Amino acid sequence: MSQQRPTRRRVLALSSATAIAGLAGCADRLDSIGGSDDDDDSETGGESTGQAAALADGVPPLETEYDSREQYRQPGESFDDFSDLDDWEVVHGSGDADEDVVFDGNQSFRLQSDGSENIVAQRSLGSEDLTDTDFSFAIRTTTPQNITVNLRLVDQFGSDKVYSLREITYRDPDVGWFRSSPGVFEQSDYEPALDALDRIEIQVLHSMDEAEVWIDDLRTHDKPDQGYVMLVWDDGFSDYYERASPLHDEYGFRTVQAPVPRWVEQNRDGIMTTSELLERQDEGDQIVVHGTHDPIHEYDDENAIETRLENDKQWFINNGFEGADYIVYPHNSYDKTSLEYKTDYHYCGGFNQSGNVNTTSVYGFDPLALPRTIGHDLEISKRCVDLAAEHNQCTILNFHEFSVENTMPEDDYEQLLAHIEDADVEVITFDELWELRTEQHY
Repeated sequence: MSQQRPTRRRVLALSSATAIAGLAGCADRLDSIGGSDDDDDSETGGESTGQAAALADGVPPLETEYDSREQYRQPGESFDDFSDLDDWEVVHGSGDADEDVVFDGNQSFRLQSDGSENIVAQRSLGSEDLTDTDFSFAIRTTTPQNITVNLRLVDQFGSDKVYSLREITYRDPDVGWFRSSPGVFEQSDYEPALDALDRIEIQVLHSMDEAEVWIDDLRTHDKPDQGYVMLVWDDGFSDYYERASPLHDEYGFRTVQAPVPRWVEQNRDGIMTTSELLERQDEGDQIVVHGTHDPIHEYDDENAIETRLENDKQWFINNGFEGADYIVYPHNSYDKTSLEYKTDYHYCGGFNQSGNVNTTSVYGFDPLALPRTIGHDLEISKRCVDLAAEHNQCTILNFHEFSVENTMPEDDYEQLLAHIEDADVEVITFDELWELRTEQHY
């Protein structure tokens, strides 16, 4: 489905002309495998006041109007607040109530592995009809590497559907809560009857000596009317400008660009210039903050964290980039302290990045802890697109340049774009995703 749209700047100019009043981080290896304070149980922000911040036309101000993680902290409707664990059975591993580490309410569900085995907890379902329903949950883990967290729905006939957060790059030891709203990873050949369910399972899969996870505030969300794809190119390589962007223009697809300011200012060989980035913005691409290319979780000085975030965003503002309210984390690095400062400058971004299918719903994700998939493999990327189309979810695919291991070859990428064109999905940027997340879903 071709998605040729003008930029917001062009929309504004067109409206005026016609008098009409009136959207990694850099992962250099394939094995790279949120939150408020642990005792933070405050309510979500006030009523919606119209158009969500970050969606205004033009270059944004330096600071955000509000903390988006607090404003959109508890979307949808409560399904289980874990205040009573009597209905839950821990099948593998161990689990108990924790009154000291809580996202909301009086306790959370703490799950631990017995050594290297996986964790499974389950709860019977009765009259619940979960047709056309997505989920989100608050999660905290002291073992964030090499871990997958699933919600598995099993119907009365044994068919199942699995919603999966494939990887967590929240860096320890400075861990906190974040909300995950994973997309469907797989389901049985016979589609499960979501109005005749037997049970829901929480699965923690890992390849470590042990795993420790807290789950809280399980919530439900409506599904959108269709699926979405976001194509994100990190670091600002000329390879994108010279080889990938002509392909996007042919299909009318807009992408998200996350350049590194220092590399641009140094006129580094193989990096797009400011004028080339602005040209791509005029063509419809969204230029978002990537910033200083060091893992931010390695910073010990909070003043240095704030200075970095402020200076990085100011560079994008000074150069006229309208997507500066959004951020892509270099090396997919973030922790509890850096998130507390990121909300002062950005509304949405991430990521928890995986080499396998790692999708999200559009109404329930943590604004600054989105998941995405490394675009290194054509078949995995096509499966991401197919699942987004089938289950009305969003896949965010990440690329760098065609010559590196974490990006598929150019011929495969052309095949991927053709596959997207034929799929029942819409290609979007951060603006459209943020509009979906904030519109009546806070």
